[in-house]
Amino acid sequence: MLEQPVFGRRLRQLRTERGLTLAALAGEGMSTGYLSRLESGARQPTERAVAYLAEQLGISPAELTQSTGTSLAQSLTLATGFGQDEAAQTLSEALKASEGEDPLLRWQALWQVAEWHGRRQEYTEQRACLDELAELSTRIGLPELQARVLAELSRCLRSTGEITGAVDTATRAYELTRSEELPARVRTATLIALVSALAEAGRVPDAAPYTDELLTLTEQGSGPQWAQALWTVASLRIRQGEVDTAGKLMDQAIAGFDGRDDLTLWMRLRISSARLALLTDPPHTEIAQQRVEEVQAALPFGGTPTVEQQLLALRARLAVITGRPAEARAMLEQLAGFDDLLTFQDRIRLDVLRNRVLLLEGKQEPALDGLRKLAEQAQQSGNMDLAAEIWRLIAESLAK
Repeated sequence: MLEQPVFGRRLRQLRTERGLTLAALAGEGMSTGYLSRLESGARQPTERAVAYLAEQLGISPAELTQSTGTSLAQSLTLATGFGQDEAAQTLSEALKASEGEDPLLRWQALWQVAEWHGRRQEYTEQRACLDELAELSTRIGLPELQARVLAELSRCLRSTGEITGAVDTATRAYELTRSEELPARVRTATLIALVSALAEAGRVPDAAPYTDELLTLTEQGSGPQWAQALWTVASLRIRQGEVDTAGKLMDQAIAGFDGRDDLTLWMRLRISSARLALLTDPPHTEIAQQRVEEVQAALPFGGTPTVEQQLLALRARLAVITGRPAEARAMLEQLAGFDDLLTFQDRIRLDVLRNRVLLLEGKQEPALDGLRKLAEQAQQSGNMDLAAEIWRLIAESLAK
């Protein structure tokens, strides 16, 4: 007997292959609600239910309750009709039993699962998928696949704070696009990864030449990749001290990307724009508040846990800048325990914010001690730009 949720997936697979609805399979001997719970894994099947369903499907109970090793091709086909979570879970199960199948099919399944883990901020699991994808891409021998995987791997490494590895991986990806003359969309993806990694490493002069190529490649573009390219260049311009130029690039990305292709990106652009507004001297708090309200209005339609946490952190930062430490502390307390949903850089910045609240409350000694530890942690991980940001804050606090 297959245990749940494997039995439910097997049952749904057989029903879908036969083109049956829940009502058709349930017939007169079973409620559709009970059948739905069996398929979702919420109920363990009884022997009587197994016998009835096997009869309805025209197979023996043994065929229903024993794994048949669904091929990866079948699983990929079935997954197209599922939601993101169910599709990824289906493909994950199929990958475990498909070691000897077509490497191209395995690559497709692994790529979908890696993207799913990335959206859920499950970076350890995503890294495992990407490492196998890199090996598969080399075995398959398609440079475009290799470059795409390396660019995504660089992004994953940057999210976990492994900046040196992120720079090296993105550099390999970019050099591959040049030597193999790969399409512009692939080169754009590698440039986004490379500029972002170099900027986080504090290597702004090294990153600067690549921004011109990135802007040229996306000059006539649109859509998510175009918006991400402008966002990436804007982030570098901030580090170069060109805050006004960065603001114009972010405004261009926001005005030109309507979010229909990627609502999560639409919200993240506005969060980044609000952060930028708070970097000006004096901070543009009204613009930041407007962006906060825009994201809050969109959350019910496409918000993710990560976006919710980023928005709450942004609101706490706004409260700190406007001198409302009690409000900021209340928001930061809501974020306690959710750090695993944030990237390494965002987690550090969140702890910086907690120490800024201490400074506002007059607790200078523990605040400065905490900030020094965070600066050292950022340095040790290779996040030199983030470390410099924290050291500047310490210097300003001591000067005051």
